[in-house]
Amino acid sequence: MINLCVVAMLGTLMRYKIGFAFPHFEQKYLQEAHSHFAFAGWITQSIYLLILRLFRNNLPSINERIYHWLQMANLVTAYGMLISFTIQGYGPVSIAFATASIVVGYIFSYIAFLDATRLEQSHPAKNWIKAAILFGILSTAGTIVLSRMMITREFDQATYLGSIYFFLHFQYNGWFMMACFAIWLDSIKTALLKTDHTRFAFWAFFLSGIPAYFLSTLWAHIPGWLYVFVVLSAVFQVIAWWYFVRTMNANKTFISALYPKLVSWLLILVSLSLTLKLFLQLASTIPYVSKLAFSFRPIVIAYLHLVLLLIISVFLLSFLYGTGLLKQTRATRVALIVFVTGVILNEVVLATQGIAAFSYTIIPGVNQVLFGIALILLSGTGLLVASQYRKPMQ
Repeated sequence: MINLCVVAMLGTLMRYKIGFAFPHFEQKYLQEAHSHFAFAGWITQSIYLLILRLFRNNLPSINERIYHWLQMANLVTAYGMLISFTIQGYGPVSIAFATASIVVGYIFSYIAFLDATRLEQSHPAKNWIKAAILFGILSTAGTIVLSRMMITREFDQATYLGSIYFFLHFQYNGWFMMACFAIWLDSIKTALLKTDHTRFAFWAFFLSGIPAYFLSTLWAHIPGWLYVFVVLSAVFQVIAWWYFVRTMNANKTFISALYPKLVSWLLILVSLSLTLKLFLQLASTIPYVSKLAFSFRPIVIAYLHLVLLLIISVFLLSFLYGTGLLKQTRATRVALIVFVTGVILNEVVLATQGIAAFSYTIIPGVNQVLFGIALILLSGTGLLVASQYRKPMQ
């Protein structure tokens, strides 16, 4: 929760620099620190914790000590990137910490993959964990290429953008998304014995994962045969999600009884957000729509925040709260509501700004409004941290 609060602090600082005069810190450096720390310090750290919990609950024995050391090592590299990227951007120290983070990820992936193979064959999360790990490893190729370009100072715009989108795609839609599916399916595995359509959903998401990357590169004029695979991948992901939702709907009574009402509402929000995300992907297969979307920065930022905040972060917070890993107190509930309200407002304003940009319309005071929303997000994360130090009081 402290790490999430740090992410919100950086986001607030960046929003302040856009809306008001603040000469300190380099905006690009802050952006790089913000994204790297959000990925490593908040989301990956949380997923490491929850995967460890999953193994602990399903395997007769695991080497918890090595997982604890890896979580601490990941935390050190995350804070190293936070500080070094803020000071120097892509420089020797930040690249060293980023490389160390990748190495820690490789070691975690190797050990976790071995433990995942020990899960029962019928465990619904088994394949999802393996796929998440594989996509996470694959995503680092984008970081390696990007770091090499920064070191050699040999820049190529297409390769530069391609590397960024490669990393983002296989982190967002691979490592993050597949891991969240695994964590969720483990929590409801006893209800899936008779109505498990998630196997088809898994294979559809997994097999379409690689060609779906090219949804982010349609601006590069890909070959016609590859474009066909890209369209099919977007279609298959919508169908896969339909099958997944069908399974969840068949078990809604069990799920409702398993978690507090607030969690049920938050999970509905996550589901609606993921549905929107998949249909936006499908719409982006239309060349004109894709070119329009990638031409306006607010649209790109709105889409990235849709996935990172409304889908991944809200899911993680909902799960942590629903399982009691976050204290189930009134203060925690208020903090979650404040944070999620800020997330929704942020998405609405970013989307409005992006749509207005199509006609080159400038919305007066939008940067100040986004700064105000950033303060709401910061307040929500601050309250989340504070709520964990309070005694339970229902």
